Amino acid sequence: MNLVGHLKCFVIVAEELHFGHAAERLGMAQPPLSQRIQRLESELGVRLFDRSSRKVELTAPGRLLLDEARDILTRVDRIYSVSERARLGAARTVRAGLPSDLGGPIVAALIAAFRDGRPDLRLELRETATAEQVRALAEGALDAGVVRHPCAARDLEYGPMLGQPVGVLLPDGAPLAAAAEVHLGDLGERDLVVPPREEAPGSHDELLAACRRHGYAPPAVHEARNAQFAVGLVLAGTAVALVPAGGAAGTAGVTWRPLAGEPLSLRTSCAWRAPEGGLAPPDGVADFAAAATAVLRREAGMAPLDRAPIRRVVPRPSSGFLA
Repeated sequence: MNLVGHLKCFVIVAEELHFGHAAERLGMAQPPLSQRIQRLESELGVRLFDRSSRKVELTAPGRLLLDEARDILTRVDRIYSVSERARLGAARTVRAGLPSDLGGPIVAALIAAFRDGRPDLRLELRETATAEQVRALAEGALDAGVVRHPCAARDLEYGPMLGQPVGVLLPDGAPLAAAAEVHLGDLGERDLVVPPREEAPGSHDELLAACRRHGYAPPAVHEARNAQFAVGLVLAGTAVALVPAGGAAGTAGVTWRPLAGEPLSLRTSCAWRAPEGGLAPPDGVADFAAAATAVLRREAGMAPLDRAPIRRVVPRPSSGFLA
């Protein structure tokens, strides 16, 4: 049985609720159409339509099947579309950079979202710090990226700016871990653990400046590239780490607490090289930016900041961590 063809007939009849009109849309006679519906019902073991001399109605199983049938037909159309593009030339690759601290579930969700929206394109992701992404975008080694701000780079365009509150990671037994929220000034003489400055110099510098403005001057700053190394320093009891919510989700022995007043907020956006002459960016870049922005909002809890999206950037003293 030609299942795809039979499902197409089913969908058209469901939309018309009239076999004669459906046959006209399909360019076929009514008797063969009725036979196809009967064969589909026999194959599935359910009755899809209630027929009478005056009207045709979907049955309850028919209503359940309709959305699934439409989804199957949409996917079949995509297969033909991808096949045609592949026949005309190999699928293009979109090369994109991501910061190392996004986390596995977010990366997986981004891949799935992009693949669902642009199955004809390959997505090649690289774990790359913001500073390196800026260089790679300028040199054409990357097509797009997810960067931390402030990002002092010319000739880049940006997607919507997203904010993500930063909290403090403490050992479970610490007195502050029992509080609903923590003031920066209460961190006292504890050392601070942060990602390496070379990954996002602007964010790193703004973070330390914001800490000092809010009464926290750590006696020592430790740079941790690996999240588990940062957790180890926190578990030792002499240091704390400032990370977004979920930065150490599921890690035994540590507790994340929000900062009172949300004095620190990580800013993130997609970025790509500004096309010359006002042309559109390469195929797939806009799709990557849309997918990444949606996933960061949904999976990482980031929220749009109350400002218009930045299109071109010129170096200026803006803050990656808002105070």
